[in-house]
Amino acid sequence: MGALLGPAEIRDLAAKLDVTPTKKLGQNFVHDANTVRRIVSAGRVTSDSRVLEIGPGLGSLTLGLTETGASVTAVEIDGRLAAQLPATVAAMQPDAHLRVVHQDALAVTADELPEAPTHVVANLPYNVSVPVLLHLLATFPTIERVLVMVQAEVGHRIAAGPGSKVYGAPSVKAAWYGSWSTAGQISRQVFWPVPNVDSVLVGFDRRERPGDETLRAQVFELVDGAFQQRRKMLRQSLSGVLGSSARASELLTAAGLDPTARGEALSPDDFVRLGRTVLAAAA
Repeated sequence: MGALLGPAEIRDLAAKLDVTPTKKLGQNFVHDANTVRRIVSAGRVTSDSRVLEIGPGLGSLTLGLTETGASVTAVEIDGRLAAQLPATVAAMQPDAHLRVVHQDALAVTADELPEAPTHVVANLPYNVSVPVLLHLLATFPTIERVLVMVQAEVGHRIAAGPGSKVYGAPSVKAAWYGSWSTAGQISRQVFWPVPNVDSVLVGFDRRERPGDETLRAQVFELVDGAFQQRRKMLRQSLSGVLGSSARASELLTAAGLDPTARGEALSPDDFVRLGRTVLAAAA
């Protein structure tokens, strides 16, 4: 096994780089080797994996990924951290396969990566975790497995099913790309600094997408409308998207859905069916 960073090394690196973890960038660095290896294992990373890591920070999770022999591309928005990471990894694991891209994960494109990723494994910044995941899944259709550490509230929302209190637009949009489930809690004590929120692991496995980009755009527009005013009946909440309450009722009925239901009652498959109905009616 390769060497990993511990609490002392994390603090020494931060001091060397004059890095003070910022809430704005969601910087809470993992310093526990057991947690790092648990994340890598749950991510099903092997030497054949092409891993995309978002927000590697000082490199604690990066070293856990590279010690498997996987090819790792790390996308880091902080220039100081991006510049230091190759040296940190090379010093501890000279044979590691690592490339670092200095970029905002919300803007990264396929052209900027040296290879198409099969896995995403990351400790995601809490404030942008859902937008980042949706961007990556839309941009890199080669992704087969995702295992990310996120704020517990966000993780449960992504993995929620219909009828749950936390089921909403992120749940449905994430489900477009595949199946999601929570994969365990993470102690606050494994981070520096210690965050004031709980964290969970959330896993994703790719499945075939329900349709093309036109259908995805239509479904996502319906999802946004349905959950923008989630206490309203669908015939009301979708009236703006579909033209009127009467037209919404007509299309919902045509899709086999109850116009008086609320958005939280519809499964991802229901939204896809409604999206197809809307597109067919407009053709």
